[in-house]
Amino acid sequence: MVKVKKKGKIIILVPYPAQGHVNPMMKLALAFLSLGFDPVMITPEFIHRRIVTNIDPNAKVKLVSVPDELEKDEAPDFFAIEKALEDSIPYHLESVVRKIDEDGEVLCMLVDLLASSAIEVGRRCGVPVAGYWPAMLPTYQIIRSIPDLLSARLISQTGSPRHGGQLSCVPNSPALSTRDLPWLIGNQAARRARFKFWRRTMDRARDLNWLLMNSFSCGQDDEHSKVFQVGALNSSKQGVTKCPSLWEEDKSCLQWLDEQKPNSVLYISFGSWVSPIEEAKVASLASTLEEIGQPFIWVLGHAWRQGLPKRYPERVSKQGKVVSWAPQMEILKHEAVGCYLTHCGWNSIMEAIQCRKRLLCYPVAGDQFVNCAYVVQKWRIGIRIYGFGYKDVEESLRRVMDDTGMNCRLMRLYESTMGDDARFRAMANLTTFLHNITITTCLV
Repeated sequence: MVKVKKKGKIIILVPYPAQGHVNPMMKLALAFLSLGFDPVMITPEFIHRRIVTNIDPNAKVKLVSVPDELEKDEAPDFFAIEKALEDSIPYHLESVVRKIDEDGEVLCMLVDLLASSAIEVGRRCGVPVAGYWPAMLPTYQIIRSIPDLLSARLISQTGSPRHGGQLSCVPNSPALSTRDLPWLIGNQAARRARFKFWRRTMDRARDLNWLLMNSFSCGQDDEHSKVFQVGALNSSKQGVTKCPSLWEEDKSCLQWLDEQKPNSVLYISFGSWVSPIEEAKVASLASTLEEIGQPFIWVLGHAWRQGLPKRYPERVSKQGKVVSWAPQMEILKHEAVGCYLTHCGWNSIMEAIQCRKRLLCYPVAGDQFVNCAYVVQKWRIGIRIYGFGYKDVEESLRRVMDDTGMNCRLMRLYESTMGDDARFRAMANLTTFLHNITITTCLV
């Protein structure tokens, strides 16, 4: 006879500790909250401090930190975070998970696959584990296909492309080649290390029964029934809670935008994670913007401003603004913004679709090349820019703004991926996942 065990409604969320991972998982936590569950987000201390400082005071998601043994003033890079996630954090995470489960009984742990060591923590604690993929479905399909890429000799045993072969592991995709593989970041040693990271991640995730994905159906569905696409929840109208920014936002740019003409401003941001663009390119883009007189808002951290001409922010203060960090969604919603020059990070792409903004795409690293291919080739809501000289920027801006069909394509894409029907499907996927995991965990 099957024994039914009463389970609690606590859902532990373990994001990878970076802005583009914490925010979508926070939105998912808010969706769990709206459905009557008790979300608890656990993060390393270095990022927990930023979250609690900047989170909306109305948020009811419980935030818990674990020691990370990183320097308190350090801005850790990918490899420092990976080392902490593998070496020190799992021990502390296990203690916290066991304590939460004893106090209230955990329904499941939702683990960002980039923090895959937490999958093993959940298993040791006897807590059901579901995976979370923070990017689009095609990127997951590429990484999941590493064994096939090796068998087909498209890549070496260290992940290097053997030749410029086409990727066929993503159905109905735009043209993708082995040059677009997500681990091809940095020098050869960094690429080998990232490839090893992804192989270990997929090995740990292979036996997961459920995978929630920060993606939406865009002619790209997965044949695996365990995959639940919930990316449209990012555009849901639930509540008023604002996800925390991990850096202080410069709100003065909103007042400046109010004084600009509709569709006249170029918004520029290359994200918060990988080093954006090198010093020479910063210098080139700065000079070009000044020369063509294009109104702009440029998000550029102080660490990347060495390439700016002397006293540049003051010199162009009437034409544009250079800020360290900005309230991106508020900017993209503003009618004065006509175009977004982006690195093609997945969250930035989704926010641009949500706000129906045209895109100039300059992918830098990781999944950004795959995302760019969808924007330019499949959805046709932007164009790719290859340089920041006068001719490159002036022609690219003219082409993207003169495309009379782009507004219609943006609206159709928004409706199909983030409109009311899309949000309903995403919430239905989330409800199905919760039903499945509740039934499974009650049968012991």
